[in-house]
Amino acid sequence: MEKVQKRTKIVATLGPASAKKEVLTSMIAKGVDVCRLNFSHGSQEDHLKVIHTIREINQEHQTNISILADLQGPKIRIGKMKEGGAVLLNGAQVEITTQELIGDENRIYITYDSFPQDVKEDEIILLDDGKIQLRVLRTNFADTVWCEVVHGGVLTSRKGVNLPNTKVSIPSLTDEDLDNLNFVLQYDVEWIGMSFVRTAEDIVKLKEIIAAKGKTARVIAKIEKPEAIDNIDDIIAATDGIMVARGDLGVEMPMEDVPVLQKMIVKKSRNASKPVIIATQMLESMITTPRPTRAEVNDVANSVLDGADAVMLSGETSVGEFPEIVIETMSKIIVHVEQTSYPYYNSKKSDHGTDSVIPDAICGSSVYLAEKTSASAIVAMTYSGYTAFEISSYRPNADIYIFTGNPVLLNTLSLLWGVKTFFYDKFESTDGSIHDVNSLLKAKNLVQPGQIVINTASTPLHKKGKTNTIKVTEVE
Repeated sequence: MEKVQKRTKIVATLGPASAKKEVLTSMIAKGVDVCRLNFSHGSQEDHLKVIHTIREINQEHQTNISILADLQGPKIRIGKMKEGGAVLLNGAQVEITTQELIGDENRIYITYDSFPQDVKEDEIILLDDGKIQLRVLRTNFADTVWCEVVHGGVLTSRKGVNLPNTKVSIPSLTDEDLDNLNFVLQYDVEWIGMSFVRTAEDIVKLKEIIAAKGKTARVIAKIEKPEAIDNIDDIIAATDGIMVARGDLGVEMPMEDVPVLQKMIVKKSRNASKPVIIATQMLESMITTPRPTRAEVNDVANSVLDGADAVMLSGETSVGEFPEIVIETMSKIIVHVEQTSYPYYNSKKSDHGTDSVIPDAICGSSVYLAEKTSASAIVAMTYSGYTAFEISSYRPNADIYIFTGNPVLLNTLSLLWGVKTFFYDKFESTDGSIHDVNSLLKAKNLVQPGQIVINTASTPLHKKGKTNTIKVTEVE
């Protein structure tokens, strides 16, 4: 398979539009690097079929496509509404109850049992992505909350509820999430997306569950709550990666804050060497049309320029009419930005602990040397993956080739900006292995005679220790 060459990765949500093997194979060739399974939709059986399809494609085409299993989290919804929906008029009063019923203009059922205990007078309730706004008048602290309609509209079944001012007591992992987590861990998915993260403790708990099951899946913290913004430094420190989930974030916070928050989160994540995904409504109009709006093209380009590791597609590829054209379009935008205006060798403030001073210095030096020697590639050998995360975070113009004897990393690192992985498990001398991997790259036409390559490794190699060696090589 000839895959489109680009540094910024594409995460595509899979669904009915993209689950067929031939469609997904084409999408991967056109630029997909990570497949997202959205557990807000579809059955476990549906997702399992897709997992098998991805693994088959990886085997047949020697690709390293990663899987991100995105847990739904404590998504609050209203229940069923009467046929055709209810028209909520400005100034009208409506009851929200935890007693299950078919909703109408007077009473609405909510799936959140603690709602009457958690809300307070004058707090704002947003329904259907903020299209409808209510204000709390009073609560009986048992099962009913009385509200005034501030901005009305037609409310239909199962719409989402956002509570930007309310301290929600629901745990970040619901029973349904735990069931889906157990399911995906059986199949060794590489990344787990955690929705509605509020504190670093949420991440720690999820990681403990994964570790207790003897699994190595890494965690993506989805930033979509004001509380997450308040705790962003601790969350970035605790997690393995970040997703700027602009949909709910833009509802729960003033929408004009989101572009600035996006840039702040990308910068902090890069400083911490944690991959960061920009998500939601990137090419939304392409769900139904084969061409994006100019604003959407600008959005994708600006996310690339901000320094994101990956840009993500949701409905565009899961249920849209043109999944392959969407990927082609996004790849074109990425490639053009990277070829014309990308800020390579982006300096960063590293804030790692003292135990990583030497490997951090080696990785930083390899990027510095690559820039000063106009090296074509930085080639690293790693078993933990640490070196890949660190080198990638500098966004070098040199290609990043990672060789590892750890098969789990081959797909995991596909999310990282600029990283291409290869399996290598020959523990010769460090010099012998460096010559070996450079020869492999030359055989694949990824480096050419006369080009400069920067190699990093650990010495002695067989101990799989921290990176402590750097070598500048001219390809023979």
